[in-house]
Amino acid sequence: MATILTAEEMRQLEAHAFAAPGGPDAETLMERAGQGVVAAMLETWPDAAEGSHRALVLCGPGSNGGDGFVVARLLLGRGWAVEAWFAGDPARQPPAARAMRERLAAAGGRIVALDLPLGAASPLPAFAAGGQGAGFVVDALFGIGLARPLDGPEGLWRLLGADLGPGEPPPRRVAVDIPSGLCADSGRVLRAGDGRAACFSADLTVTFHAPKPGHLLAEGPQLCGRLSVASLGPLDPPPGWSPAIRLIDEAEAVPERRPAADGPPLGKRTGHKYDHGHALILGGGPGRGGAARLAARAALRVGTGLVTLAVPSGAIPENAARLDAVMLREADDASDLSALLEDGRFGAVCAGPAFGTTPREAACLAALLDATGRGRAAILDADAITLLAREAALRRRLHPRVILTPHDGEFARLCPGIAARLHELPLRGPAFSRLDAAHEAAAALGCVLLLKGPDTVIADPQGRLAIHAAAYDRAAPWLATAGAGDVLSGLVCGLLARGFAPFAAAASAAWLHVEAARAFGPGLIAEDLPEALPGLFRRLGL
Repeated sequence: MATILTAEEMRQLEAHAFAAPGGPDAETLMERAGQGVVAAMLETWPDAAEGSHRALVLCGPGSNGGDGFVVARLLLGRGWAVEAWFAGDPARQPPAARAMRERLAAAGGRIVALDLPLGAASPLPAFAAGGQGAGFVVDALFGIGLARPLDGPEGLWRLLGADLGPGEPPPRRVAVDIPSGLCADSGRVLRAGDGRAACFSADLTVTFHAPKPGHLLAEGPQLCGRLSVASLGPLDPPPGWSPAIRLIDEAEAVPERRPAADGPPLGKRTGHKYDHGHALILGGGPGRGGAARLAARAALRVGTGLVTLAVPSGAIPENAARLDAVMLREADDASDLSALLEDGRFGAVCAGPAFGTTPREAACLAALLDATGRGRAAILDADAITLLAREAALRRRLHPRVILTPHDGEFARLCPGIAARLHELPLRGPAFSRLDAAHEAAAALGCVLLLKGPDTVIADPQGRLAIHAAAYDRAAPWLATAGAGDVLSGLVCGLLARGFAPFAAAASAAWLHVEAARAFGPGLIAEDLPEALPGLFRRLGL
């Protein structure tokens, strides 16, 4: 997995780098940060590399403001017309940030003092630079260190939406590290007690060393625009230190990409169908079989050797008419299912998609959970989660080889107290996040939890956390279609049957789900997702 760092972890990493013999100092990292921001601006807007442009750089009182002063000086050196608006007390600046402000002043840069908080009637300095070219606003006010809502919302809205002059086109907006007002650990805009908030909205956000959770969660992707990660040079971690959260990427999702994979490969190299697992999918009654069939086909396409669909006897005819490679078995009640599960060749079971929520299904779910454990895994979705939310006795049967895949509504029914905290006003940072919610729920339920959404979060009872973000260049909005979640359940079940550990199965399935959607493109319906997998596997060289 690629690295992702909380605000506190980033501070720890920098502090260790500063203390290491021969390590960089704060001024060196500020210079590198400013260089990274300017490089990302020129890469994003190639026309900015030529001619003179205008830039308004908003510099705050801390290290983020120091980065901003470097950006202003570098742009000034390119012949741009630059002003730096400084919101802070020079006497209280960190030494490195003060040095960067003084270097900008020595280079002839114009620095305008601002008093925050700004009231609605507070005059803002006019920025009127001569010459042609695009205008830029660079937000270096607070960055990842912000732990409270921005003061003076009305005045700050005016500041953060700074106008470069009457009749001018909208400025290009750049955030240094993270848009000011956005919590770096949750992706939520920090708000005052009355609900008001101010937050910079960027076209480009340039962060350092690694993404932060707030770039990927909640409102983060919308407010960050395009995300670029700039290097600060090598930052060696302290001994024994490792990030608490990982970002799911191709290297994590495809074991063949990892130097030391701890599970089976995603591709098939040898063997026969019995070497690649047998998945059991539980379906609903007559007229309710589509969701389970989607899951079964996904399990088969992801490489499971055999897939069986178990349904009530009344649903056999319709499923037989729709299925070929997927086998069918009858399961009218819990005793039928228990007898079926005595076959140890079923390595994983999926229950939930259009399964039903009557006492019959509750009894089947109890039988399923009693038959899983050390040697067999299960994925529970949709109706199965509704049953778990309703019956505490079923929740007590959960164990670490079970994966739950709720969307936000299902999560609110399953864990109402935890979900309610996600809707409380985020008054201070770090605000309660989807990471926190998934972490608490996994620990309380004793199983793996995949909280679905564009910002999918995966957590297990041991405290492992991962984010899979379908955002920025991996956005796949056409996944918002009926049945897409059923396909995800089938992918997870298929990988479990093939021998993937639950956390790894959830991570790989989440990545494959989005990659298949991106490979197909707009117009996607759920049936297209399994059919996109063969082309995706070919691209991956599997």
